[in-house]
Amino acid sequence: QVQVVESGGGLVEPGGSVRLSCAASGFTVDNHAIGWFRQAPGKEREGVSCIGKSDSSTWYTDSVKGRFTISKDNVKNTVYLELNTLKPEDAAVYSCAAGGPTESCHTAPYAVWGQGTQVTVSS
Repeated sequence: QVQVVESGGGLVEPGGSVRLSCAASGFTVDNHAIGWFRQAPGKEREGVSCIGKSDSSTWYTDSVKGRFTISKDNVKNTVYLELNTLKPEDAAVYSCAAGGPTESCHTAPYAVWGQGTQVTVSS
């Protein structure tokens, strides 16, 4: 069964850090674009970061550049998103998704979605 499952969310204080995991099964993450998205209450879902096939490219939305880092562990078949220097506006449900075997992760269509993990930023 092809699926991705997110984990790692929780309550974090402003300025804090958290690492999200996107564990894949039924396919190999290194052969696909993997993206992270987030959706806050009352807002549209937005792309946060992605990594292309075989680490060919990475992309970050402007608001998280320098604070978030995407990485991959091919042995664990898992993609991570490290969130640092968190701000209240980063609070959202974060979801990962798998796309096609493309190097251009920012323009890839994403077809396999996880359920998401909540990140709450509050003191």
